[in-house]
Amino acid sequence: MNQTFRQDRVEPSAIDAIDDQLIDAEADSLPPPQAPVLASPAARILLGASLVLIAFNLRPLFSSLSVLLPEVMQATGLSSAGASLLTTLPVLCLGIFAPFAPRLAQRYGAERVLLGVMALVTLGTALRGFGSVPILFAATFIVGAAIAVGNVLLPGLVKRDFPDSMALMTGLYTMALCAGAAAASGLTLPIEHYIAGSWSAALAAWAVPAFAVLLLWAPQAFASRHQASHSGFRVTGLWRDRLAWQVTLFMGLQSALAYSIFGWLAPILRERGFDAIAAGAIVSVSVMAQVVACLAVPPIAVRCRNQSTVNVALVVVAVIALLGILFAPTWMTLPLAILQGLGQGGLIAAAMTVIVLRSPDPHVASHLSGMAQGVGYILAAIGPLLVGLIHGWTGSFAASAMLFAALGLGVAVMGFGAGRSLLVGARTERLEAQG
Repeated sequence: MNQTFRQDRVEPSAIDAIDDQLIDAEADSLPPPQAPVLASPAARILLGASLVLIAFNLRPLFSSLSVLLPEVMQATGLSSAGASLLTTLPVLCLGIFAPFAPRLAQRYGAERVLLGVMALVTLGTALRGFGSVPILFAATFIVGAAIAVGNVLLPGLVKRDFPDSMALMTGLYTMALCAGAAAASGLTLPIEHYIAGSWSAALAAWAVPAFAVLLLWAPQAFASRHQASHSGFRVTGLWRDRLAWQVTLFMGLQSALAYSIFGWLAPILRERGFDAIAAGAIVSVSVMAQVVACLAVPPIAVRCRNQSTVNVALVVVAVIALLGILFAPTWMTLPLAILQGLGQGGLIAAAMTVIVLRSPDPHVASHLSGMAQGVGYILAAIGPLLVGLIHGWTGSFAASAMLFAALGLGVAVMGFGAGRSLLVGARTERLEAQG
């Protein structure tokens, strides 16, 4: 016999605590994953630091290439269409490979899968040093697939291993994600100019911190004891639910805007007259501004009656600032970049928040997260692809303003719908264990 769980309305207590709730990639596992027994406070600190450092290495792939894209195109003869495909490929991988993470974790253990993630990040990043266009595409595919799995596993590990300090750990690894992107934006050009001497070596240099974390994580991963598990629950009705699709499209369209910024903001700034190092520094500051919004928006959003107004306001800030970067006087670029980072970071946090708020239980939340990230990231890949194609057709990034405005409108509409104080019409059914 199946046991069905259903909740008809959002309880205020659940809303008040939502900023501490994380989505676990193994939420449907029986038996539930158990936290390892840590021998000492030092072991706990090492584990926490390792997870934060892993998060740091999941974003340099995107922003390191962005600041060097003009050099890559000039050196390799890569066309605007080819550059668009190269910036789109890792985002596409996020959507394609994210659904595999829970099954891999259930079969091999989250720690060992995460070790494989870091090995592939290190290998793929190092392969970018060969300077060959086919190898560059292959390496980007490898790292993008690994990052997709790592994105899904990290929240579950934080929830399992740090149940008494989830808010702190969530803030730390979220800041590490942004710090990795910001560091790659700000340091890749100096590495290329003063240390490595070539664009390919500068890209490959980001394999060094990844390898260091791989060495740090390996003993912990091999020491973990994996407990075999099987799926004990199923969720029905999710893919037919209108609200679930609004949440998914909100996630996807804001991600399309976000990864257009990751992939093309530095080239946009260079086209406006900034030198390569200044453009990278501005992108770095903008990404760090996202950290502030990521930490500030969820507590504000969950205390509102609904999140529709917050979602729309964030879209307006992000898109107006982006259009200002395209057309306003260049002396306004830095404050506009900071404003854009605040709006974009807020949108990322809001999209993750509504996934949990619109879910009646953790199992639905896990599946809605998989739907929103799987479909959403595939949709998000369209953004950077179109920016590059438009630039190739028109010879200017100014023409992308229409695309950014259209994406902003779509995010606003879906964000308004996803922000309503409702629950998705999906049900969780507990399955009988087969003896």
